[in-house]
Amino acid sequence: QVQLVESGGGLVQPGGSLRLSCAASGSIGSFYAMGWSRQAPGKQRELVATITSGGSTTYANSVKGRFTISRDNAKNTVYLQMNSLKPEDTAVYYCTAGQKRFIPDYWGQGTQVTVSS
Repeated sequence: QVQLVESGGGLVQPGGSLRLSCAASGSIGSFYAMGWSRQAPGKQRELVATITSGGSTTYANSVKGRFTISRDNAKNTVYLQMNSLKPEDTAVYYCTAGQKRFIPDYWGQGTQVTVSS
Protein backbone atom coordinates (compact mmCIF):
# COMPACT_ATOMS: atom_id res chain seq x y z
CA GLN A 1 0.00 0.00 0.00
CA VAL A 2 1.36 3.38 -1.01
CA GLN A 3 1.58 6.03 1.68
CA LEU A 4 2.24 9.70 1.08
CA VAL A 5 3.06 11.81 4.13
CA GLU A 6 3.14 15.58 3.85
CA SER A 7 4.99 17.96 6.16
CA GLY A 8 6.08 21.58 6.26
CA GLY A 9 2.76 23.38 6.51
CA GLY A 10 2.08 26.15 8.98
CA LEU A 11 1.27 29.80 9.48
CA VAL A 12 3.17 32.37 7.42
CA GLN A 13 2.74 36.07 6.76
CA PRO A 14 1.84 37.36 3.30
CA GLY A 15 4.94 37.56 1.16
CA GLY A 16 6.61 34.77 3.08
CA SER A 17 7.78 31.32 2.00
CA LEU A 18 7.22 27.72 2.96
CA ARG A 19 8.53 24.43 1.64
CA LEU A 20 6.28 21.41 1.73
CA SER A 21 7.68 17.89 1.63
CA CYS A 22 5.99 14.63 0.68
CA ALA A 23 7.65 11.38 1.70
CA ALA A 24 6.48 8.26 -0.12
CA SER A 25 6.54 4.81 1.45
CA GLY A 26 7.83 3.25 -1.73
CA SER A 27 9.89 4.26 -4.72
CA ILE A 28 8.49 7.38 -6.35
CA GLY A 29 10.23 6.27 -9.50
CA SER A 30 7.37 3.84 -10.00
CA PHE A 31 4.93 6.72 -10.44
CA TYR A 32 4.69 8.48 -13.77
CA ALA A 33 3.62 11.69 -12.08
CA MET A 34 3.51 13.27 -8.66
CA GLY A 35 1.92 16.52 -7.66
CA TRP A 36 0.37 18.85 -5.16
CA SER A 37 -3.28 19.78 -4.89
CA ARG A 38 -4.99 22.14 -2.49
CA GLN A 39 -8.45 22.78 -1.17
CA ALA A 40 -9.62 25.90 0.58
CA PRO A 41 -12.83 26.02 2.64
CA GLY A 42 -15.85 26.29 0.38
CA LYS A 43 -13.79 25.91 -2.79
CA GLN A 44 -13.11 23.11 -5.25
CA ARG A 45 -9.90 21.16 -5.05
CA GLU A 46 -7.21 22.62 -7.31
CA LEU A 47 -4.25 20.78 -8.79
CA VAL A 48 -1.48 23.36 -8.36
CA ALA A 49 1.63 21.56 -9.61
CA THR A 50 2.74 18.27 -11.17
CA ILE A 51 6.06 16.69 -12.05
CA THR A 52 6.68 13.59 -14.15
CA SER A 53 9.37 10.96 -13.77
CA GLY A 54 11.22 12.76 -16.55
CA GLY A 55 11.10 16.08 -14.71
CA SER A 56 8.43 17.80 -16.79
CA THR A 57 6.39 20.23 -14.68
CA THR A 58 3.06 22.00 -14.88
CA TYR A 59 1.60 24.73 -12.69
CA ALA A 60 -1.79 26.26 -12.16
CA ASN A 61 -1.95 29.86 -13.38
CA SER A 62 -2.67 30.98 -9.83
CA VAL A 63 0.78 29.84 -8.62
CA LYS A 64 2.93 30.11 -11.74
CA GLY A 65 6.13 32.02 -11.04
CA ARG A 66 5.74 31.66 -7.27
CA PHE A 67 5.70 27.90 -6.62
CA THR A 68 8.27 25.31 -7.68
CA ILE A 69 7.79 21.55 -7.58
CA SER A 70 10.78 19.21 -7.45
CA ARG A 71 11.52 15.58 -6.68
CA ASP A 72 14.41 13.65 -5.16
CA ASN A 73 14.11 10.05 -6.33
CA ALA A 74 16.91 8.89 -4.03
CA LYS A 75 14.94 10.14 -1.01
CA ASN A 76 11.52 9.20 -2.41
CA THR A 77 10.43 12.75 -1.68
CA VAL A 78 8.64 15.48 -3.58
CA TYR A 79 8.81 19.13 -2.60
CA LEU A 80 6.77 22.25 -3.18
CA GLN A 81 8.64 25.49 -2.64
CA MET A 82 6.13 28.30 -2.16
CA ASN A 83 7.30 31.90 -2.35
CA SER A 84 5.50 35.24 -2.27
CA LEU A 85 2.59 33.62 -0.48
CA LYS A 86 -0.79 35.32 -0.54
CA PRO A 87 -3.82 34.96 1.76
CA GLU A 88 -5.62 33.20 -1.09
CA ASP A 89 -3.01 30.43 -0.94
CA THR A 90 -4.50 29.39 2.39
CA ALA A 91 -5.67 25.78 2.03
CA VAL A 92 -5.00 22.19 2.92
CA TYR A 93 -2.28 20.94 0.59
CA TYR A 94 -2.26 17.32 -0.54
CA CYS A 95 0.51 15.29 -2.13
CA THR A 96 -0.59 13.10 -5.03
CA ALA A 97 0.90 10.30 -7.12
CA GLY A 98 -0.14 8.08 -9.98
CA GLN A 99 0.23 6.92 -13.53
CA LYS A 100 -1.64 9.84 -15.06
CA ARG A 101 -0.51 13.41 -14.61
CA PHE A 102 -3.89 14.97 -13.91
CA ILE A 103 -5.75 12.02 -12.38
CA PRO A 104 -3.90 10.89 -9.25
CA ASP A 105 -4.25 7.38 -7.87
CA TYR A 106 -2.97 8.18 -4.38
CA TRP A 107 -3.42 11.06 -1.97
CA GLY A 108 -1.74 12.04 1.26
CA GLN A 109 -3.60 13.17 4.38
CA GLY A 110 -2.85 16.84 3.77
CA THR A 111 -1.03 19.63 5.55
CA GLN A 112 -2.54 23.01 6.45
CA VAL A 113 -1.03 26.19 5.04
CA THR A 114 -2.33 29.47 6.42
CA VAL A 115 -1.21 32.81 5.04
CA SER A 116 -2.23 35.62 7.35
CA SER A 117 -0.85 38.66 9.10
